[in-house]
Amino acid sequence: MSNPLKKLAGQTVIYGLGTILPRFLNYLLTPLLTYGFAPADYGINGEMFSIISFLNIVFTYGMETAFFNFYSKHENKDEVYNTALFSLITSTIVMGGLLLLFSSSIAGYLSTPNSTYLPQFITWSVLIIATDAIMVIPFARLRSENKAIWFSTLRLSNVVINVGLNVFYFKVCKTAYENNAGDFFAGMYDPQIGIGYSFLANLIANLTTLVLFGKQFASFRFHFNPELLKLMLKYALPLLVLGLAGMVNETFDRILIKILTEDKDAAQVAQGIYSACYKIAILMTIFIQAFRFAAEPFFFSQSADKNSKKVYAIVMKYFVIFCAFLFLGTMMNLDWIKYFVGEDYRVGLGVVPILLLANLCLGVVYNLSIWYKLSNNTRFGAVIAIIGAVVTIVVNVVFVPKFSYMACAWATLAAYATMMIISYILGQKHFPIKYNLRAMLVFLVLALGFYMISLTYSSMENIVLKVILNNLFVILFAWLFYKLEFSNLKNIKNQLQS
Repeated sequence: MSNPLKKLAGQTVIYGLGTILPRFLNYLLTPLLTYGFAPADYGINGEMFSIISFLNIVFTYGMETAFFNFYSKHENKDEVYNTALFSLITSTIVMGGLLLLFSSSIAGYLSTPNSTYLPQFITWSVLIIATDAIMVIPFARLRSENKAIWFSTLRLSNVVINVGLNVFYFKVCKTAYENNAGDFFAGMYDPQIGIGYSFLANLIANLTTLVLFGKQFASFRFHFNPELLKLMLKYALPLLVLGLAGMVNETFDRILIKILTEDKDAAQVAQGIYSACYKIAILMTIFIQAFRFAAEPFFFSQSADKNSKKVYAIVMKYFVIFCAFLFLGTMMNLDWIKYFVGEDYRVGLGVVPILLLANLCLGVVYNLSIWYKLSNNTRFGAVIAIIGAVVTIVVNVVFVPKFSYMACAWATLAAYATMMIISYILGQKHFPIKYNLRAMLVFLVLALGFYMISLTYSSMENIVLKVILNNLFVILFAWLFYKLEFSNLKNIKNQLQS
């Protein structure tokens, strides 16, 4: 039989080009914004994107995963596509219309000490959410049909336009305005909007991507199968709860900082510092995102194979090992990676190792979630995510008033670790898979151990020597992987046939 891991790795690389490179380009906005704006202004950006992420879940209500499930099983794939897209377009028009209708009231409610939220600013945010939702099913169809190159091209073009416009607004127009140039470009910058131009750039990029999706929308027929839609919604709605709970874990902490901190000015600064340092976990976040794009359709396609459980176990093992390597590589190079954010933000670097481990746990949760998705027991996923959300909220409510954003980082780790443990226990009961826990723990302990050793000389003044010493541990980790696992990696076919 063919090597399924090689297929998944290939798809992950291609999706990675559509995820890693765009996300990397998108992350370049972090130094652009953190060097150009104070933490209080960047806090506005972080808070608003958290709200957008939260509403994206509401607007898509689990329909993406439902589409994967029914598209892989249903004979009439066009009917699945039309039904799913019809549902999302209709609901987006209704929900988006309501938000636009009350945009002025929302703008007043979201006002902060450091910014005036103009109604058009809220309008841009709502339209970003709406265009994101409408593109979900066309993107999912590309993934289901293994059109990873076209998927990656569209993703990349979206981010290139977004980043380009951000550079235009903040390096060209803002600079011209600050220099009192009085020219055409200076007139295009309004300081009251300020960092809000990043949302306008995002919206223009989304609208352009919608145009590039012309062929996908041309094949769409504005009708649906009511019975199929009912089944899809029954499958999807528990995932809405899961998604909302998951977004509480991922982004709600930035909103809670302002709610739970009495000094709103200090809260907005804390939001900015935390949001910026959160993005230093870039490699782990990007890899998990690329893996998720490739893994979800891959796991569904492997479900009928007699060796599927062995495949899932092997995928989990090498996923965890690679994440451990990313953790070690990031922490051993933090002395130069920290320049990714402005100097005023580096006081929050203590959250980075905590968030890296939290994201590793989240990646494991993605792997473990296959048991309830394949068995149509998505309600378990919702329950697990709700438990994680409760942990997030409780830890934040208790500790944010005293420890600010550090409590947010620990709450994120506690939530994802709890979800990981519960998902594993339930999975072994309902859909048992023999994971190689020993190998995964060995490499996790190695990564954490090497990092702890590096802390013993963290005060070394010679940064170059310090980074060299740190990366010797990274090389040692890679060498140990080669000695312990490379032969197993080469013989996956034999492992599946045994």
